[in-house]
Amino acid sequence: MIRLLFALLALLGLAAPLAAEDTGYTIEYEHVSAAGLPEQRLSIWLPPGYDATDRRYPVLYMHDGHNLFDVEKSNFKKIWAADKAMLAAVQSGKVEPHIIIGIWAPGADRHRQYLPRSLYDMTSGNLRAQMDGMTAGGVISHNYLEWIAGPLKSWVDASFRTRPGRDDTAIVGSSMGGLMSCYAFLERPEVFGRAGCVSSHWPAVDPRTIDEAELKALWDAWFAARLGKPDGRRVWMDHGTATLDAFYAPYQQVVDARFAAAGWQKGRDWESKVYEGAEHEENAWAARLPEIFGWLLAKD
Repeated sequence: MIRLLFALLALLGLAAPLAAEDTGYTIEYEHVSAAGLPEQRLSIWLPPGYDATDRRYPVLYMHDGHNLFDVEKSNFKKIWAADKAMLAAVQSGKVEPHIIIGIWAPGADRHRQYLPRSLYDMTSGNLRAQMDGMTAGGVISHNYLEWIAGPLKSWVDASFRTRPGRDDTAIVGSSMGGLMSCYAFLERPEVFGRAGCVSSHWPAVDPRTIDEAELKALWDAWFAARLGKPDGRRVWMDHGTATLDAFYAPYQQVVDARFAAAGWQKGRDWESKVYEGAEHEENAWAARLPEIFGWLLAKD
């Protein structure tokens, strides 16, 4: 049924190429049904030369797909320019071209779709109340993860020339999407071999309204229970120092310490960087995305 649904969408909703062949092109799928989730939408970027050969490609899944490629589709007239970042990373010779699956955020349901369910289940008291206040209708990130790792990935691998293995499958997002990317990486390690957790919103709610010590302990326990050994996997984490990102350092330091304690080698298995003066917004993420791709997606 999933394949039939997407085939129908391909006939009805396929957009014309948005870029010249030498820069790749984007296709759109609207009104995508997914069990237990609001209606989804996809923007998929295919690398230059995709239609000219039988080459197979690694795949990068990215959240907030409306903010990746096209300014006119974005929330704030700012984008990650993920296609340009991929082209720059490929030009460096360190990275193979990836198919990018941009998954749009579902409007008001974004927070409850991205908040890691297993972390939410660990909370209580004021923190739980704060999360409940921002996730009206209940947390559904577990459904979102199962959809990406299951029906969506199966369709992508059947519909495009992909390399479907763990080491050729990455997931990247920012803010709440950064949390979601870490969630996917840790809960489904057999699917996602690479994750980019960019400006992750570790407070999960308004950072001014919670007990920082309590939440740091929760994140530490959450990672400790799930990290395991690197086993060839790789994760990128970062944050700026301005606007919302100014709240993230205490949490990121706890997470970094947990990675080190678990035996992950910094620079090989994980990376964590601070960008002085960088704000919590798409232009800041676009500025460092070529660097992120260059490390996270580098050929082994």
